[in-house]
Amino acid sequence: MNLLGRIEFLVVNAQHIKAVPERKTDVNDAGWIAKLLRHGLLKPGFIPDRNQRELRELVRYRRSIIQVRARQQNRIQGLEGANIKLRSVASEIMGVSSLEMLRAIADGEGDPVMPAALPAKR
Repeated sequence: MNLLGRIEFLVVNAQHIKAVPERKTDVNDAGWIAKLLRHGLLKPGFIPDRNQRELRELVRYRRSIIQVRARQQNRIQGLEGANIKLRSVASEIMGVSSLEMLRAIADGEGDPVMPAALPAKR
């Protein structure tokens, strides 16, 4: 406790506690951690400020969106196993023309030449 009578909290990495040589059991945990703290052997963990936490969250979200987009592109490229070869008629597999061709195929267009002849709508 500090001088104002408040409890001071530390967030400590559990790996640091395990790294100190001593037997660690459930029965002795509280006493052992208090002993480490009294001797100054616990290093408080880093807690980033709110702005940095929000930035990290945005970066993680952006990364997940990029991964979803890459998986979707891989699925579309995997359509070659079903004899749908977009690369032979479109330069960009995720472009407007390719997506229109895929929509036509999904809508049941049976003529193999018709989807390839679709112009890109601009």
